[in-house]
Amino acid sequence: MIKNEPSITKDLIADHGLNEDEYNKILDLIGREPSYTELGIFSAMWNEHCSYKSSKKWLRTLPTTAKHVILGPGENAGVVDIGDGQAVIFKMESHNHPSYIEPYQGAATGIGGILRDVFTMGARPIAAMNALRFGEPDHKKTRHLVNGVVAGIGGYANCFGVPTVGGEVEFDPRYNGNNLVNAFAAGIADTDKIFLSEARGVGLPVVYLGAKTGRDGVGGATMASAEFDDDIEEKRPTVQVGDPFTEKRLMEATLELMATGAVVAIQDMGAAGLTCSAVEMGAKGDLGIQLDLDNVPVREENMIPYEMMLSESQERMLMVLHPEKEPQARAVFEKWELDFATVGITTDDLRFRVLWQGTEVANLPIKQLGDDAPEYDRPWTPTIVADAPEIALPEVDIADTLLHLIGSPNLSSRRWVWEQYDTLIQGNSLQLPGGDAGVVRVDGHPEKALAFSSDVTPHFCEADPFEGGKQAVAECWRNLCATGAEPLACSDNLNFGNPEKPHIMGQLVGAIKGIGAACQTLDFPIVSGNVSLYNETNGIGILPTPTIAGVGLLPDHSAMARIAFNQPDRIILLVGAKEDWGNHLSQSQYYKQIHNLHEGPPPPVDLPQEKATGQFVRAIIRDGLSNNVHDCSDGGLAIALAEMAISGKIGATISQPPGAKAPASFFGEDQGRYVVTVSPKDVKQVLSKASAANISVIEIGITGGNTLKLGDARAISVSELTTAHEGWFPRFMAQKRA
Repeated sequence: MIKNEPSITKDLIADHGLNEDEYNKILDLIGREPSYTELGIFSAMWNEHCSYKSSKKWLRTLPTTAKHVILGPGENAGVVDIGDGQAVIFKMESHNHPSYIEPYQGAATGIGGILRDVFTMGARPIAAMNALRFGEPDHKKTRHLVNGVVAGIGGYANCFGVPTVGGEVEFDPRYNGNNLVNAFAAGIADTDKIFLSEARGVGLPVVYLGAKTGRDGVGGATMASAEFDDDIEEKRPTVQVGDPFTEKRLMEATLELMATGAVVAIQDMGAAGLTCSAVEMGAKGDLGIQLDLDNVPVREENMIPYEMMLSESQERMLMVLHPEKEPQARAVFEKWELDFATVGITTDDLRFRVLWQGTEVANLPIKQLGDDAPEYDRPWTPTIVADAPEIALPEVDIADTLLHLIGSPNLSSRRWVWEQYDTLIQGNSLQLPGGDAGVVRVDGHPEKALAFSSDVTPHFCEADPFEGGKQAVAECWRNLCATGAEPLACSDNLNFGNPEKPHIMGQLVGAIKGIGAACQTLDFPIVSGNVSLYNETNGIGILPTPTIAGVGLLPDHSAMARIAFNQPDRIILLVGAKEDWGNHLSQSQYYKQIHNLHEGPPPPVDLPQEKATGQFVRAIIRDGLSNNVHDCSDGGLAIALAEMAISGKIGATISQPPGAKAPASFFGEDQGRYVVTVSPKDVKQVLSKASAANISVIEIGITGGNTLKLGDARAISVSELTTAHEGWFPRFMAQKRA
């Protein structure tokens, strides 16, 4: 035992997030009491954040392969072929707990971590997104969290030099005690130059790269696997501190190093820092690793092994390299003024050994640290789906209702947010945030582009996790199709409460089943992802929030659709709707905001029809029949039409819906629908194609003028809609604290 290290007690074990059975398993594995450092290593490797011990059983059921998938889950990010010898590499990951404790640094280091996941594999990042959920606007912490998170994302991504091309921002009381920050990044690499974390070869040097190690973030992964309580402020030291300029140098140095041929394996130091990166590299390669902490670059005095092994200091990597190229590799990092230190060696004994000041402070079986982590088949209860409320509702003014919804917290413009991000850096952005998907040109290719979208409707997932999981995938898929992109693959970020509660575990199981069903039918595999559990404060859990981030390919970005009405006298078509245009109001924004109704099932998703409709929409975009498309989602048809009018500064006249069911037709949130405009001369051709594909297409109106008129309702000027839509967020953020 190292001098002054604490003794292993029941309280200390519990503080490390290990239960009695798990600690007994440790004793069985190593045949003795662990040292303090070893206890920390087990805590890091066996926590929920790193081991997925509550979700592994269900994650295995997800479809992860397709003809274009090069590499699915298991590495730092997923890899998908985009042709011409190139691949897109991407992942979404959570930084929820750190961002609630310290919003600026929590969000900033979330961006930093996901960017490292991408360039660690040899890809230069080309796009970022973020999916953010905050508490109710009137909550005392919400404005502080919004301000800090948005500033942290912008501060890091802007300095690093990657465009933020899309994302989500949502408010709900269920996030009052636990906001969500899900960060996404994508990059492009040559398919023959993709780097993995699997160590190979015995006696090769293990090299530490990047910034120095400090005490920031010690125990961060364990903290991320626990609920919050009233002592949350005490967890502030577990939040990392980021430096985007160091990360930028680290990326350039890493990519230059990879070009030398020196790299055998490379791993980002993310959650659990040096521990997780070293163990994963060795275990994947069926090798042991021996580390000498005396060689680890540190920025603080008197750091003990426990702190060095569990620090989550940012902008660090671990690499196994060819020894004959060590001088060349060192020269690259010295040029970029970054640390380069040989801190260990690969071995053939399958042990994870850690030395410090001549003493062995850890000696553990490396495979069992990962492969033998606890795996639970937790009890779960299925969610009981309520029937739709059958009550007589008062008449509403359609125009006034639209103005109320378009200016509400969850349907208003997010311009205040995305204008703080650099959306144009690198010069390849073709669509800015605010549309269905961000689109980025593939640099160096005359025609090719990639589309990105992030989606989930948490209230749908709570009402019916299976349908909600399907809908999250389908909406992401739909948003990509709406630009003309072929959806390739997606990354899932599963945010839930305490899985030890059977109804919460039931939400997780139901959502994964729904996600799997949708991914299978839509040929939209999961290639990477993250699970974030224990998102609770004082026993109050978040809404189940399985965020789906998807990537699509545009072979020719000149045939690309946008949401803005771009010409007058275009015929407006509603694609994928039934004769009544829409009828599903339970769980809709209309029911919640106008009638304060929160009961009932979410709209069902017809996956085969969703697939056929999306294929039809992509076809008419690529055939040049429409370059103006928008999917119908939150708020229904009326919100989609209003957003198209606002974006294009052109109005429209819409027919009175059939059956005198204006609220349901305009505000129902039925799935699988798109609004499309076409030239009058092309209407017959589009209808013929739709009939051949068995797709419902209904002519509902015409563009033109400076007002939006929905059926018999009064006309609303586009400028009035714009004022309502753009006004809420700036007013909210300008409020002075009481």
